[in-house]
Amino acid sequence: MADELDKAIEEKFGHKKPQQFVTNGRNNIKHIIGVVSGKGGVGKSFVTSMIAVNLSKRGFKVGILDSDITGPSIPKSFGIVPDVRGDKELMYPPVSNNGVKVMSINLLLEDPTQPVLWRGPVLGNVIKQFYCEVFWDELDYLLIDMPPGTGDVALTVFQSIPVDGAVIVSTPQDLVKMIVGKAVNMCNMMNVPVLGLVENMSYMECSCCKNKIYPFGESKLEDVANEYDILALGSMPINPEFAKLIDSGKAEEIDSSFMESIVDLLLSYNNL
Repeated sequence: MADELDKAIEEKFGHKKPQQFVTNGRNNIKHIIGVVSGKGGVGKSFVTSMIAVNLSKRGFKVGILDSDITGPSIPKSFGIVPDVRGDKELMYPPVSNNGVKVMSINLLLEDPTQPVLWRGPVLGNVIKQFYCEVFWDELDYLLIDMPPGTGDVALTVFQSIPVDGAVIVSTPQDLVKMIVGKAVNMCNMMNVPVLGLVENMSYMECSCCKNKIYPFGESKLEDVANEYDILALGSMPINPEFAKLIDSGKAEEIDSSFMESIVDLLLSYNNL
């Protein structure tokens, strides 16, 4: 399927499959996981952040490559300010309070509110630089926070970076099956294993009785996962306190205990 897609791309657009990126010899990245969604607004960056926080608390060395070039949010979530240093060869990514390394376009802009109005080839080159020309050093896990949808950047990441697998993020709304289907089919066409499905904004917990409330209706996680024959990793809650901490750059202060079972299942996948 991937070969057929490459041929179709070449016939339609006149260019060949992108070459595989090779990271610099000073890096040793054991596993690379893409976090994807078929649309925006599902909290993909929050899921990426919480996976990183949970892995870091377990003692793993973790990095986040923010490939959402036109809508980056990872640095703000971790309270990281633009402070990318480098030498003649490599850039050195800033590190969060608990040791998570982050590289994002917002760390290179003088004004983080400045829009990034770049076309596909330029975006692809930025992804290459973030993977090849950043000193990630020793990492157990490099998480790639993908842009929403199935556009140029997603193709570049999946075709040019040796991604071990993808976590798909969804929400419980009615269109979720179609949106998840787009992400699953993209992964299948790129020969990228789907590690599982996370349902974000699934429920709220009553502050009085601790019962779960489902503002968007009952969870569709199991049904959607079964329909596409993928693993249901788990559901994540809505909590206004989380939003406050993220906005304050304190992602690592969030009680991420709700991520324990999700990350346990994720790490149980083959060689992860």
